[in-house]
Amino acid sequence: MIKVLIVDDHHLVRTSLARLLENEEDINVVGEAASGEEAITLCRELEPDVILMDLRMPGIGGLEATRKIMRNNADVRILALTGFMEDNFAQRMLDAGAGGFISKDTQVPDMVDAIRSVFAGHRYISPDIAQRLVLSRFDSEENPFDKLSQRELQVAMMIVNCQRVSEISDRLFLSPKTVNTYRYRIFEKLGVETDVELTHLGLKHGLIEGFDSAN
Repeated sequence: MIKVLIVDDHHLVRTSLARLLENEEDINVVGEAASGEEAITLCRELEPDVILMDLRMPGIGGLEATRKIMRNNADVRILALTGFMEDNFAQRMLDAGAGGFISKDTQVPDMVDAIRSVFAGHRYISPDIAQRLVLSRFDSEENPFDKLSQRELQVAMMIVNCQRVSEISDRLFLSPKTVNTYRYRIFEKLGVETDVELTHLGLKHGLIEGFDSAN
């Protein structure tokens, strides 16, 4: 039996995935987490075999949660889950130790195959993301976020998701002064001057999801 932990900040997504996966005789959903921090805690408590890990979440997010989990739980398999294409961050998740990467558009049979594949120790990347990863190697436009360190990228992701310095400080156990130091270092590396400019740049390069311009 494959023990699965579902991590996503949207309650409806978690419950829908749990319902679908419970139909599989060899899969048991042992828990659900709404954040990266909660995923780390539940991973220690529930000892899942596979974690379905959303990338975009409040707090430390799926990327940093994956790094922390893999540092202390080498046997767990992480299958990254995203709602949109983001080749740069797909590669970072794989580098962090994720065993696979699929989009939320993936059909249920393919998702089940992905879970079974990473559980068996194989790498699984859904065809749409694999294509983007290949094409990105030939893309002449450099992604400016590649200039950032892992910590700087983490802080940048939290800023563009509208988290205040005090919130980032609390979640990352850093002083507000240190967070601001990272913030201005990010601005300098990316050639922006405000959080708004950083957000627009993040939107352009897939750091955050698009929005309806009519709103």
